[in-house]
Amino acid sequence: MTIRILVADDQHLVRAGFRMVLSAESDMEVVAEAADGASALSLARETRPDVCLVDIRMPPPDGLEVTRRLAGGGLPGAPKVVVVTTFDLDEYVYTALSNGASGFLLKDAGPALLTEAVRAAVRGDAMVAPQITLRLLQHFTKARRRGTHEPAEPLTDREEEVIQGIARGLTNPEIAAELYIAPSTVKTHLGSVQAKLGLRNRVEVAAWAFRTGRAE
Repeated sequence: MTIRILVADDQHLVRAGFRMVLSAESDMEVVAEAADGASALSLARETRPDVCLVDIRMPPPDGLEVTRRLAGGGLPGAPKVVVVTTFDLDEYVYTALSNGASGFLLKDAGPALLTEAVRAAVRGDAMVAPQITLRLLQHFTKARRRGTHEPAEPLTDREEEVIQGIARGLTNPEIAAELYIAPSTVKTHLGSVQAKLGLRNRVEVAAWAFRTGRAE
């Protein structure tokens, strides 16, 4: 399967650099480029990409609002959004992930991390830049048990194990190997967890795990 990608950034050189990196991958194709938020939303509707790489600071609407409109509703067929920016301010990270982003990278992350984030988004995983992850976990640990909510239905023992694996940053195949189950089974359990908790992605599941003391 070829992953169809939209790149939204107000800097031409950044868009060109991303296109060069992504087009070098046999399973990726850049189908559209946008220099502002309005064009990004329009092109996303026209080209229906699998993944949108979105900068935060660009002509309106900004990347955070674009993320909310594209991915925030969790609708079937909606594109995955990976925010790629120069700015790693905590408020941007939290807002982007809360708005439905499937990843948050810095522009100096490098080609390998960029392509990995795109593939992770398509798999339903989420990737956050390593230098940001520690701050996120520290934030979630401090916020433990504040503003948490209980699942709509009790979680099964296996779902609890999957949650703990997600909180440790493991991928679905890694969790599957650890629990001696198929990756597709992990995906099924994760879907059930998200439905019970009313969460949209594995980043929110990890945050919930830290807030409720299920992860250290």
